Amino acid sequence: MSNKGPVQQEMESLLAAAFPDANFILSNDSASHHGHAGDDGSGESHFSLSIEWAGFAGMNRVMRQRTVNKALGDLPGQRVHALAIRATAPGE
Repeated sequence: MSNKGPVQQEMESLLAAAFPDANFILSNDSASHHGHAGDDGSGESHFSLSIEWAGFAGMNRVMRQRTVNKALGDLPGQRVHALAIRATAPGE
């Protein structure tokens, strides 16, 4: 049985579809932000993502973050208050 909530599961599904062959870890950091700004009580308001994907080669940090945010659609800023992204290409 998974302890991942529906928002995390949806995010992981979107990432897997948008970044084939990527290695990523999506961590739910919401518990450490309980009671802070942006905590909506859902337990799925703050995440951090570490993603390594060959397609990021040649992109700068901002373009990589925009690419990730685009893949996640309305989740960041709507249902997710904060998403910290570390996006790298293999070998970086």
